[in-house]
Amino acid sequence: MTSIELREALRQMLAVLEEERQALAGLDLDAIVGAANDKNRLCGTLDAGVDGEIDEECRGMLDAAKRLNEVNRQVRNLIAANVSARLNALTGSPQLYRAGPRYGYAGGRA
Repeated sequence: MTSIELREALRQMLAVLEEERQALAGLDLDAIVGAANDKNRLCGTLDAGVDGEIDEECRGMLDAAKRLNEVNRQVRNLIAANVSARLNALTGSPQLYRAGPRYGYAGGRA
C-alpha cells in the first residue's frame, strides 16, 4: 500500500469512527452495526501494510484513530453497563457485570 492509499484509508477510518460515535450517542443499532462492518473492512485494507516509511500526517491520523476508537469502546462499555443495571433492576437479580472505577475518567482523556 502506498502512502497515498494509507492516507485515504485512514481518512475513511476517522470518518467511520465519527459515524460510530454519532450512532452510539443516538443508540442507532443499524448505524452501529454498519460502522462495525466498515471498520472491519478498513482494518482489512490497513492490514496490507505500507511500502516504506509512514509520514507525519499518517502518524497523526493513526494516533487520532486510536484515540477515537478507545473513546468509542468506553462509550460502548458504559452503555452495556447501563443496560445491564436496568435489566437487573427490572428482574431483581444480582448484577453480573460491573463497570469498574476506571470508566470514571473516560471523559477526561478525550
